[in-house]
Amino acid sequence: MAFGRQLTFLTTWGALMIGLLLSGTMAIAGPPERPLLDPEPYPGTYHAPSHGPVLFVNATILDGAGGRLDRAELLISNGKVEAIGHDLRRPAGVELVDAGGRWVTPGLIDVHTHFGTFTLPQTSADGGASDVTELSSPNAAGTWIEHAVRPEDPAFRHALAAGITTLQILPGSSVIFGGRSVVVKPIPAVTVAEMKFPDAPQGMKMACGGNPKGYFGSLGRAPNSRQGEFAIMRDALQEARKHLEKRGPDGRGGRRDDADDEALMDLVSGKLIVHVHCYRSDDMARMIDLSKEFGFRIGTFHHASEAYKIAPLLAANGVCVATWSDWWGFKGEAEDGIRENAAFVDAANGCVMMHSDIPVVAEHLNVEAAKAAAAGRRAGLSLPPEHVIQWITSNPAKALGLADRIGRLAPGYNADVVLWSGDPFSVYSFADRVYIDGAPLLDRAAPTRPSDFELGRSILGAAR
Repeated sequence: MAFGRQLTFLTTWGALMIGLLLSGTMAIAGPPERPLLDPEPYPGTYHAPSHGPVLFVNATILDGAGGRLDRAELLISNGKVEAIGHDLRRPAGVELVDAGGRWVTPGLIDVHTHFGTFTLPQTSADGGASDVTELSSPNAAGTWIEHAVRPEDPAFRHALAAGITTLQILPGSSVIFGGRSVVVKPIPAVTVAEMKFPDAPQGMKMACGGNPKGYFGSLGRAPNSRQGEFAIMRDALQEARKHLEKRGPDGRGGRRDDADDEALMDLVSGKLIVHVHCYRSDDMARMIDLSKEFGFRIGTFHHASEAYKIAPLLAANGVCVATWSDWWGFKGEAEDGIRENAAFVDAANGCVMMHSDIPVVAEHLNVEAAKAAAAGRRAGLSLPPEHVIQWITSNPAKALGLADRIGRLAPGYNADVVLWSGDPFSVYSFADRVYIDGAPLLDRAAPTRPSDFELGRSILGAAR
């Protein structure tokens, strides 16, 4: 469907979709539970920095859970949110920050980046061999993207300057099983271990549709079709399930398998949160069928430009959607994307969020949410700022299995906080201050030195 034609019937289409999504009752599954963790072979070494208590006063606060407080106060101490409300106590030695009516939100969360592996600008060498994906086989489940991450990538610094305090790094989508993801904090570091979010669940990247079949088909290899992709998935998962059954309930017995087999056994046993690259609604529906066949749970469909077509199905199965606001037509699979996509999924009681995928978008995640919400409002939905902020805070926290630690401003939550220069959904607003675990990591008013990798470039990103 041509996008020009879409614009002519969006009002009617929106009314029909909203009626469909909101009619009747449905049992909505909850967010993915945090998988059980085995001892991690590559533990993180991140330690929250020490900082005294900070009290924000005279602030417009969006708590990330649907609430808004005007002329309110927020107290953070010992790396956690201690209190939120009005007329809070003043601890000894507290640093007072008068917001002057400015907005305060939880730190933003980006569930889909390739930071440290897909670094811009790219060199000619990246075309032949990139660290974003292991391309030797359609099954690279045994790889760990953290083994390729370069912390010096300037994208981390720019994301922090845009209010992002947690992000997930995923493998690319040219293979069916892309490997394990890693969740990090965008802090200055020399090793990825120093950035790793403590005890964050691992994810497994999968891909369906055009990317895997296009890449391997161009090489004269399987898969070169959607049915070929599905067959490869089923074969690999059947093998993983057989090996898992041989080991017994104690995890022992049977032969020790290679890294790909081990990873897929973790997948089918529910230890990994599954993140799937999918655009078309029919692809997503088939992947849900596959997950039911093998007993694993899909946490999030990424990109998902046709999610609006199956929004009730996604909500009923507890599958989140990570998407852009208005990317359309850049590939065949995105030909039926609409600007109301995120809003319609949200209207069906679905879990929706914005993601970046490429570093440039990560610097404007709040604007992505603003554009998607504006499209929903034009279609007749009520989407106030206190609701929309969940698309880039608490909803991605759910998708990462971290909903009890980040994404909200509530007592006991990590003190990841952003003080904005204005309305966070305005293109004219900046993140004035960014706190991670209660420590100030960025102050826009303070001079900063650009990354060594950006020295000599005309645009250093210092304006943020």
